[in-house]
Amino acid sequence: MMPRERLTPKETQVATLVWEGLTNREIGKIMRTTEQVVKNHLRSTFDKLGVWSRLELAMYVASHGGRNWLEDCERPVSVQARAAAS
Repeated sequence: MMPRERLTPKETQVATLVWEGLTNREIGKIMRTTEQVVKNHLRSTFDKLGVWSRLELAMYVASHGGRNWLEDCERPVSVQARAAAS
C-alpha cells in the first residue's frame, strides 16, 4: 500500500487544501471544524506521508496528482469552496 492510500478522506481533503494554499483557519471553515482539528489531521498526514512541513506536503500532493487527489475525497472542494469560506 502506498502512503497516499493510508490517508483518510479528511486527511486527503486537508492535504489538497494545503496544496491549494489555504490556511488552517480557511480549511477549518470549509470543513466546518476547528483549527485544532485541522492541525490534528495535518499531524497525522505528515506522519503517514513522511513529510515535515506544509511546504513538503504541498510538494508531495503536487507530485502525486495535485487536483486529482480530490477524486477520493468525501466531499470534493475547489477554489469556489475557498471563496465561500472567505
